[in-house]
Amino acid sequence: QVQLVESGGGLVQAGGSLRLSCAASGRTFSNYAMGWFRQAPGKEREFVAAISWSGGSTYGADSVKGRFTISRDNAKNTVYLQMNSLKPEDTAVYYCNKPPHPYTEVDRTRPFGSWGQGTQVTVSS
Repeated sequence: QVQLVESGGGLVQAGGSLRLSCAASGRTFSNYAMGWFRQAPGKEREFVAAISWSGGSTYGADSVKGRFTISRDNAKNTVYLQMNSLKPEDTAVYYCNKPPHPYTEVDRTRPFGSWGQGTQVTVSS
């Protein structure tokens, strides 16, 4: 098991950028796919982006394609979410997700596994 800690959130103007980080404990981080989800007040948790365990494949939600980029640095046990061209609709708490088993992909619609505590992203208009 690993502990996940998100950071990098904050207040940014529309059109600006933020880079979120998810730091994981554990020596098997590189064997797991990782994902980012977000949740706005009063709304359901929503898939944002995911990266394969190898780092060779990434995929994102239609709402963020072309704006957000997920990456990972296994040497640092960290997954990143680079967010550009931010919109007010991106305002949410962003959560890091680790699937329950190694060498599996993030389930975009029914995610299981571990979650971090979340980091708040607020985009002003």
